[in-house]
Amino acid sequence: MKKVFKVPFVLTVLSVALLGCASKGKKAEEIKPNPLPKIQATQSIAQVFSTSGKDSPKFDPLRFQLEQANGTYYSADVEGTVQAIKDGKTLWKKRPVKQLSAGTSFGQGAVVIGSPKGDLIALDADTGETLWQQQLPGSILSPSLIVNNRVITISNDGTVYANDIQTGQQLWTFNLPETALSMRGYAAPVMLDARTVGIATADAYVYAVDSITGVPVWQRRVAVSEGRGDIQRLVDIDSQPQVVGSNLVTVSFQGQVTVTDLTSQRVVWSENASSLNSPAVDQQAVYVATTDGHLVAYNLQTGQKLWDNDQLLNRKLSNPVILGNVLVVGDYDGILHLIDPANGQITGRAQTRGDIRTLRVEDNLLYVSTTKGNFSVWQNR
Repeated sequence: MKKVFKVPFVLTVLSVALLGCASKGKKAEEIKPNPLPKIQATQSIAQVFSTSGKDSPKFDPLRFQLEQANGTYYSADVEGTVQAIKDGKTLWKKRPVKQLSAGTSFGQGAVVIGSPKGDLIALDADTGETLWQQQLPGSILSPSLIVNNRVITISNDGTVYANDIQTGQQLWTFNLPETALSMRGYAAPVMLDARTVGIATADAYVYAVDSITGVPVWQRRVAVSEGRGDIQRLVDIDSQPQVVGSNLVTVSFQGQVTVTDLTSQRVVWSENASSLNSPAVDQQAVYVATTDGHLVAYNLQTGQKLWDNDQLLNRKLSNPVILGNVLVVGDYDGILHLIDPANGQITGRAQTRGDIRTLRVEDNLLYVSTTKGNFSVWQNR
């Protein structure tokens, strides 16, 4: 197994923030989140579904997600419980292992989950019974991608695995380059086209891999380090890249937000930005929630900064997403902020429970997961 030193997010942020003060013998100042700004609400969203599980570790980058298929919602929590809910009723509830760290992914009648001990498990979506279970060498900290009859999973030992969705048989592996220092976790795989999977790495590369054969198609570095020390030089893409048309959008910790043309694999533009969360992208702009709480919009074609909202500084923002005609971002206090994507002004709020970890939009529905184990679904009013 590869030995890679993984840096917890809180340790890295504190190390970077306190480096200057410590070197001069000064006492570090406590960083306080901005208070909620006063707003005049003009937009709102309504909750259509909610369920709860067990709390996730406060500083562990676990990215559980709620999946939905044919009106049934599938969720998993840190204590190993997986459940299916339809019309407010629990269809089944299973606990295949004592602890989980990734899930849920749905595809071809299966629900796939992963554990910190490397258990990769597929459950029957109708009954919850275990279809198969495979043992990977490292922790699974991000959801798998199910495509072309394969379950594509990144293990924390730095290897990408493809398993047959029906049998669990390992079909291929792809080894990522070893990195001496990185953030804990990996970005979830993403489809670049109907056959090609994109894998973002701790050394700021994106690898395009054939999902059928596991053969690498191309690779491209999309961020560079400008620091001096080991932690300051850490440039890690820890969030899932976004694909819009022929554009691949990535953002890295202590690096840049970058748009790459998938046809030529050339960087279209790159601007300094630091984030551990995926950007949001529409046909006009790229939206980034930075590690210090800025919400910034860039022109998709040119990289020109369109606006910069600093009202939510140090509120531990989640990844932003586009829901209809509104930009949504969550914070540590369980608040969903509604933003006008044209100018960055806050136009509304909604409240859930727990530090909002990830947001996702599918079929005009907003999926929210928090560290309190709360999963909820929202729609525009």
